[in-house]
Amino acid sequence: MLIRKGTMVVMVLVGLLLVFYGPAIAAKDMRGAQGIVDNARVTLSDFLRDPNYSWLHNHLDQAKGVLIFPQVLKGGFIWGGSGGTGVFMARDEKTGAWSEPAFYTVGSVTFGLQIGGEALQVVMLAMSQKAVDSVLSTSFKLGGDVSIALGPVGAGVNAQADLPSITGDFISFMKAKGLYAGLNLEGSVIAVRDSLNKVYYGTAVRPAEIVLRQSVHNSRSAEIRESLKCKC
Repeated sequence: MLIRKGTMVVMVLVGLLLVFYGPAIAAKDMRGAQGIVDNARVTLSDFLRDPNYSWLHNHLDQAKGVLIFPQVLKGGFIWGGSGGTGVFMARDEKTGAWSEPAFYTVGSVTFGLQIGGEALQVVMLAMSQKAVDSVLSTSFKLGGDVSIALGPVGAGVNAQADLPSITGDFISFMKAKGLYAGLNLEGSVIAVRDSLNKVYYGTAVRPAEIVLRQSVHNSRSAEIRESLKCKC
């Protein structure tokens, strides 16, 4: 009898904690998700304003999609927090409009060893349908499931390089402390962050529903989608 009463008390206490703290936790999670979207917008704008990344600026409207990771840290697989989390958006080839963002993580056992304690900003253009299909799966490996190439950097001839001369399902651009970082991301694993997608859209949702079918919306993503559209 005492055990039953104790169990009931615990259940009541848990219920009260959910009532009082549940909304606060949900609000914090939403702020975290929105922070990633906002940081991705700032990262994209930094790249597009930098004359050394004029190739990225000039060819963005030819990409089928874009992955933006505002901060990727050194170390093993990074599955949580903002350190290895970013967003993917796909472009409608008929209208040129960009989709809502879907959340992803990136992790690698190799690339961080070359940069010490630095943190990277990463923008990756998805240039093929294979690249988009891979992003819509649960997870995939760069250089294994799909190919990846370093994007040309510089305000001169390299910035004017034609697409046929740049081969890769993904074309990557990276910065470390504002400086060009030409690191090989082969071996990195990119995976869907279902928990953040659920928080941001208020329901369990898969990436295809977000970026292709567009069955969910969040008005606070308007700024990053506009940044992609105007490339400013």
